[in-house]
Amino acid sequence: MEAPDTQGSLDASTDVAIVGAGILGLAHAAAAVKRGLRVTVFERSEIAVGASIRNFGQMLVTGQPPGIMLDLARESRELYLDWAAKAGIFARARGALLFARNSAEEAVLEEFMATRAPAFDYNVRLLRGAELASLYDGRFTRHRAALQGFDDVQLYSREAIPTLAAWLATQGVRFHFGTLVRHVEDGRLDTTAGMCNAQHVIVCSGHDYQTLCAEQLRALQPQVCRLQMLRVAPDDGFPLEHAVLTGLSCTHYGAFSDLPSAHMLAMQIEQQRPELQRHGIHLLVSPTPYGDWIIGDSHDYSQDARPFNAESVDGILLDLARDALGSKLRVVERWQGVYGAKCHAPGSGAFSITRIDGRTTVALMHSGIGMSVGPALAHRHVDALVDGTALPRWTPPAALRAAATA
Repeated sequence: MEAPDTQGSLDASTDVAIVGAGILGLAHAAAAVKRGLRVTVFERSEIAVGASIRNFGQMLVTGQPPGIMLDLARESRELYLDWAAKAGIFARARGALLFARNSAEEAVLEEFMATRAPAFDYNVRLLRGAELASLYDGRFTRHRAALQGFDDVQLYSREAIPTLAAWLATQGVRFHFGTLVRHVEDGRLDTTAGMCNAQHVIVCSGHDYQTLCAEQLRALQPQVCRLQMLRVAPDDGFPLEHAVLTGLSCTHYGAFSDLPSAHMLAMQIEQQRPELQRHGIHLLVSPTPYGDWIIGDSHDYSQDARPFNAESVDGILLDLARDALGSKLRVVERWQGVYGAKCHAPGSGAFSITRIDGRTTVALMHSGIGMSVGPALAHRHVDALVDGTALPRWTPPAALRAAATA
């Protein structure tokens, strides 16, 4: 899938100029078009090649913690389904399965179902016995239980991103691919295609913290996360149609990770499988539209994404996938995922909207869930800019939970 051919000459002015054509940049463009604004998008690559096309394509609602992240995921789901109808992106709304493979993982699912799921209206059910056996003709009966999430959506990112861009071009968005924005200030963009003036400049620069607004972003103390990813083909042709996770993910995703049972599970993993904690490994499996699966992932945090993958980490991921799904796997592709990761600045969270000057804001994700919450975050951001209201802010889930039980 190629980027839309809309290069043309650079307009001297526009209502909204967006830097970056990943999911966050495109979602901002969609939101601005919805508000009737003229939109110009600048992308320094010939096609987006960052986090937005290297991921699993999992649009997870079930894993998001209560509060703004869960709200954003639910809103983003509706946006994706709308884009699927209008733009033709692949969006499989079959949900996700999170398997408990032992008693410690099962305890987390039981606590979640008894407390958080009803309190915050997660659209889930816990499968055991005959219900578990009914999944895929009994393939998963060796597991103890499965949490079925009904709101999760599966995308195929490497095709969805350029398809969405192509559709936005038909809605009037002007794209300038292969165009580097060298500087932004007070609505004026200095680009390799020339100068452009905008009422609003929105920088969606992913994990690049150096090219634009570096001084202001340095205050966030951001990091980059590198992930090892694989695309595999099951030798038995198993027709998987759900995103798959295991109890390992309960120690990573905020919907579960602060539960007492999840803390116990994390301690067990540290004692029995320290290599999983050392490499930040938990299993995710995403079926593509073509019968193969994307699997991963590991987490390596640093200031830069280092280029060296460890075969031992890939081996762990493959073993976990074979065990969880019961299929022999053939590796088709290997690559390195990357995203803007957690910040060390006090009060920082999963995302940030930073005002640089009167016309410039920077929207960044600081976690690997940009596909899950980015679309709705972008729409809230654009609405705030147009309406002159407060910019979206991340709220600590723990604070919200404490308020809910006070």
